[in-house]
Amino acid sequence: MERAASALLTDLYQLTMLQSYHRSGMDAQAVFEFFVRSQGPRSFLVAAGLAQALDYLGTLAVDPVEVEQLRALGRFDPGFLAALAGLRFTGDVDAVPEGTIVFAGEPLLRVRAPLPQAQLVESRLVNLLHYQTMVASKAARCVLAARGKRLVDFGMRRSHGAEAALLAARATWLAGFDGTATLQAGLRFGIPVFGTMAHSFVQAHASEQQAFEAYAGACPEHVTFLIDTYDTEAAARLVAQISPGLERAGAHVEAVRIDSGDLGESARRVRAILDEGGCRHIGIFASGNLEEAQVDALERAGAPIQGYGVGTRMNTSADAPYLDCAYKLVDYAGRPTLKLSSGKATWPGAKQVFRRHGPRGEMLSDLVALEGEQDSGLPLLQPVMRAGRRIDAHGGLPAARALLRTQLDALPAPLRRLDEVAAYPVIVSEALDALARQVRASLNPAPRQPAHG
Repeated sequence: MERAASALLTDLYQLTMLQSYHRSGMDAQAVFEFFVRSQGPRSFLVAAGLAQALDYLGTLAVDPVEVEQLRALGRFDPGFLAALAGLRFTGDVDAVPEGTIVFAGEPLLRVRAPLPQAQLVESRLVNLLHYQTMVASKAARCVLAARGKRLVDFGMRRSHGAEAALLAARATWLAGFDGTATLQAGLRFGIPVFGTMAHSFVQAHASEQQAFEAYAGACPEHVTFLIDTYDTEAAARLVAQISPGLERAGAHVEAVRIDSGDLGESARRVRAILDEGGCRHIGIFASGNLEEAQVDALERAGAPIQGYGVGTRMNTSADAPYLDCAYKLVDYAGRPTLKLSSGKATWPGAKQVFRRHGPRGEMLSDLVALEGEQDSGLPLLQPVMRAGRRIDAHGGLPAARALLRTQLDALPAPLRRLDEVAAYPVIVSEALDALARQVRASLNPAPRQPAHG
């Protein structure tokens, strides 16, 4: 299998720590967990990116060229480099399935492997899980805002690089979008692709009519005309005038797209023009720096819009462009570990998350417990890799998309609101709390009393 990414796509300190582990013979079993510390302006998050994370782990290797590159740095011992050349990921992974609604403080992925392996993969795992979870979480809010209207990912050109564009298309499809404008993402992930035309296409022709007729003739199926290059209402009247002839010639004019201005008011005026021209079947598609707030406002106002292209603000998660997330050691060689850093304290030990539901299937609360504890709730972390081999048989991207749809239906009403952040109960088990107190006490033992007499 082709490597998903170079093992050297990591932070330098991962390699310097590995060299120290190698010198000290520290290769016992370690447990790391990935989690989000804070949700920011989100009432819920959507777990995404697991498939790419498992691809990375399953193909992890340091090839001979990379070993020589490291040797040329002059920072690494020959013995360590020889050991690194044979490194593969042989560990176990448990994770919440993609498409699961999750919350801060809950482990989304757990890695159990020899310490050098589990340490090395930290940077890339965080990189993969962070981005798609961030985008899918915002995209799910767009889905709620659109109220069943068509949503298309328009974000490639202002995404932060090629990988981001592809993975954003994947994350938005998982979240419930109807498709993407990014062709390679459609081909790679099996996502429906949509396209209209650019303003440059209209400008390149001598007139809008010539442009519309040329486009409909060349691409007669699923025709959408961009009508705001010059005068939006004049272009709408032109579409109403020429569409019957285009339809008779075999072109199917589905919609017009508005990409600028007051989208709600323009849509109302265009709708009236099309209806008066006998083109009630032609829909209106809106785009132009949209995100959930604008889509929600347009829907609340009853704008006659049948679909939205959402791009820049979503693919960059403009209102919350990062998640405060981490991948931390919780156990080494059977010894539970934690951090006590101010604002960044962690819980010790391998954990499970149990989701409790009400009688109508609605989400009530989550319990973060130690691995091995029992609870009546649904355990969220599931085995996805054992001994370095994938065992996830969850149906891939379509299954993740379907799972999120059911989870959104079970979401408590306050968490569905877009204008405020609502809290969801995430409870820590008594056993986990007791273990944390025990580990803290072992790190800060009570001072010995002076002897008397």
